[in-house]
Amino acid sequence: MEILGVDEKLTGGDASWRDRLIEEPEAIASVLKQAKRVAVIGIKPEIAGGPAYYVPQYLQTHGYEIIPVPVYFPDITEILGEPVHRALDTIDGPIDLVVLFRRSPDVAQHVEEILATRPRAVWMQLGIANEEAAEALARAGILVVQDRCTKVEHQQLR
Repeated sequence: MEILGVDEKLTGGDASWRDRLIEEPEAIASVLKQAKRVAVIGIKPEIAGGPAYYVPQYLQTHGYEIIPVPVYFPDITEILGEPVHRALDTIDGPIDLVVLFRRSPDVAQHVEEILATRPRAVWMQLGIANEEAAEALARAGILVVQDRCTKVEHQQLR
């Protein structure tokens, strides 16, 4: 089965990839505790507001380095005081966590760049899930959290 260029021959086709689909509260907490640098695809500027702004803002105020990767707003050059990147491959250094604020069907278009960047984990925000993308990422060794809010989960850590 081919999923966005990742096929079973390349990934071994074994079931252990399912272990990287994170659902247990302890494992979710571990993803957040181990992350320091967070790239946020689909982040919005303050003028647009909404969860795609205030959730990364919350994470930033709690010690995470936020790297904004907006999909829209082509004239915006800075969000949360950080320079905007238009793609993950323009970010210097490792990325611990990629947070997605994209509609579920739109997640697939980011899989290739995420695979090329090799973050430790990918987090699809509350209301966002894409099983094919999650499988491709998990088969590549990336931890995947779906349909959870990073802010809510972080607040439960405290």
